[in-house]
Amino acid sequence: MAPGGSRPWGSLLLLLLLPAAGGGCAAEGGPLEPFDALYASGVEAYYGGDFAGAARCLERALRSRRELRAARLRCRRSCRGQVRLEAPGPGAGGDLSFFGSVLRRADCVRRCEEPRLGAASRHRAAEEVRADFQRRVPYSYLQRAYIQLNKLEEAANAAHTFFMANPEHMEIQQDIENYKTTAGKVSLVDREARQHMEDYSAGVRHYDREEYELAIEFLERALKGYYTEDEDCQIMCEGPQRFEEHEYLDYKAGLYEAIADHYMQVLACKHDCVRELATRSGRISPIENFLPLHYDYLQFAYYRVGDYVKALECAKSYLLFHPDDEDVLENAGYYEGLLEGAMDPDTIKPRKEAKTLLQRHKLESHLLQVAAAGLGYAYTEPNYWNRYGARQDEHSVPSSISSEPEDGPRLSLTKKPMPKPDRELKEGGPLLYNDVKFVYNSQQLNGTQRVLLDNVISEEQCRELHRVASGIMLAGDGYRGKTSPHTPNERFEGATVLKALKYGYEGRVPLKSARLFYDISEKARRIVESYFMLNSTLYFSYTHLVCRTALSGQQERRNDLSHPIHADNCLLDPEANECWKEPPAYTFRDYSALLYMNADFEGGEFIFTEMDAKTVTASIKPKCGRMISFSSGGENPHGVKAVTKGQRCAVALWFTLDPLYRELERIQADEVITMLDQEHLGPSEMNINPKDEL
Repeated sequence: MAPGGSRPWGSLLLLLLLPAAGGGCAAEGGPLEPFDALYASGVEAYYGGDFAGAARCLERALRSRRELRAARLRCRRSCRGQVRLEAPGPGAGGDLSFFGSVLRRADCVRRCEEPRLGAASRHRAAEEVRADFQRRVPYSYLQRAYIQLNKLEEAANAAHTFFMANPEHMEIQQDIENYKTTAGKVSLVDREARQHMEDYSAGVRHYDREEYELAIEFLERALKGYYTEDEDCQIMCEGPQRFEEHEYLDYKAGLYEAIADHYMQVLACKHDCVRELATRSGRISPIENFLPLHYDYLQFAYYRVGDYVKALECAKSYLLFHPDDEDVLENAGYYEGLLEGAMDPDTIKPRKEAKTLLQRHKLESHLLQVAAAGLGYAYTEPNYWNRYGARQDEHSVPSSISSEPEDGPRLSLTKKPMPKPDRELKEGGPLLYNDVKFVYNSQQLNGTQRVLLDNVISEEQCRELHRVASGIMLAGDGYRGKTSPHTPNERFEGATVLKALKYGYEGRVPLKSARLFYDISEKARRIVESYFMLNSTLYFSYTHLVCRTALSGQQERRNDLSHPIHADNCLLDPEANECWKEPPAYTFRDYSALLYMNADFEGGEFIFTEMDAKTVTASIKPKCGRMISFSSGGENPHGVKAVTKGQRCAVALWFTLDPLYRELERIQADEVITMLDQEHLGPSEMNINPKDEL
């Protein structure tokens, strides 16, 4: 959670286990200060109201973590060059030369690291703390600390950095807009940006604008950065590993078994660098076909600037990864034809770095599969360069070349067709449950892929759910503790399904009531899946029980919204009447639903608008059991009018057709339900079995 709500598990652990520095940081000098201790000091200073001390300690924690990685990279890279691993020799004692070189390299790394880092044990942060840094939680604290210090540009950059890794909390955009208003023009620097990813995105933008020379410049820079990052990733995998199946102190393996266990962990880490380097901050799945796409964009960009040699070189590099790609094979053949007479096309080879990486990757895969077959090592090879998966990059692969008869051969870019959708946009399927009442369809709601239903849950269930909400919700929960994520005139509270089940299991709320939250969300999912006639599974992307409460004394002359107009899977641009399906939007969301719990408040109408975010196309008054559901794209901009009196509560649900983006907490909640059912601790009394189709 961000400041203002409950503390992150990592910071709680730090405050409990580490000696705090009284809101300050130890003097610099000597070995590098552990970043977890600095983080703990920063968090304690924040909650103690020492915002200058908090900012100082948190900045040092972030710097310490960067310097720790840099020092390890420098030493491991240096020792790789100084101590070569020797090949084992024949006969008894033949392996001594190899193990001798291993010992010398280990000694080299230790002697290199210790002067700067101190003992290795100083920098073994808890998993919860590492997770906080992975999710950029320190920047959430920094943002609030800098606001208190009136350093608005630093606060804006911290907010932006946090937001880029937490795109599910898009409401922080309003914070950033506020910074723009109060601080003038702000740069919005992502302080944790990965340069190869930034260069790739810039290259694609220039490509789309047909600025091919600039596209080449940025894409080539992105490739150079990618291979540098790949080497760093490989080196960092040589650090400590976790053994999930046993405690290290109880481990009684023999020499070769222990070496194999550790090496397989290292090798799996190295093999997964391809996925790591293709994954944007805050995502759980990579950009499809990321590395090959560089070469695919470049082959056509080079063609457009007249460099046919480079075009063929990049086409052949792409074909290393996908040798059967008909479009690029056709392109390569065309480039060869353009070069005939000027040079021998066979002398143009794929790029060496691409060939080397692919050969290494295939060997890694072979070794991992050998270990899986012979040593009982659990491993399944992912498809790292899938071209036609459910998740494509926002830009289709620019490969196809066609000839036109006018004025001889002429090349025109046509984009490789996106995979045909496994569904047509339909609606009107069965509602599955006898009590559910159809109210309006898309046409009656003046839009596309919309439906309004009543009686999805009963009055009694609404009351019970509201009682659960009062016992489990926290101010700002789900929005990093921000108590007013959408408007300062309302208090926002929320809770997830997993939290409800946890509280029920602990006896803090009735277990049956906590289970009700889980069951009605599943009921809503099944209705949405059926009504829109989807022929593939609809998964939960995020599930949230939310209440908005009008703050007394702040309702006169309100001209804001409870929730600004937005779309759920793209960035709404009202000026251009466009919705850009690109990060940091949740591009993976496909359908959304809101199930209302009450009507005893004023204001709070749900509204659809045109893309101009002004023209209202439909307005819906919430009431118990009413559910509005719609597709999540730019065809359905929506928002919530100001809640001017009372409290408005609902279950907010977002769904995806891509299993890669399943809600992690939902998966955990499913496991809890299975456990409860096995232990007979609170079976549901709510009938969610669908009736026969209508």
